[in-house]
Amino acid sequence: MASIRDLKKDVNFVLGDIIEAVYLWEAGSNNKDSEEGTVIIDKAINVFDELMAKIHQKDVDNRKAHFREIRNLLEEKATGLVEDLNKLAS
Repeated sequence: MASIRDLKKDVNFVLGDIIEAVYLWEAGSNNKDSEEGTVIIDKAINVFDELMAKIHQKDVDNRKAHFREIRNLLEEKATGLVEDLNKLAS
């Protein structure tokens, strides 16, 4: 299993890339500070906070299953955010 440090990096990179994609969309479509983009960014920040809280949780019975669940949550939430971003781009 990957280390906790790698999991934290994955969370940071994935959600950071989504936020960057929102900024690129805003710049490319001349919708700077758009309400839709702000909503997606706020969701990404909330997901980041939620996942980091789960990563730092100490009272876990099965650490391997716990971190697997966090990785699955990251994938699920990131997919939802990307779908929201794709709706903006279309």
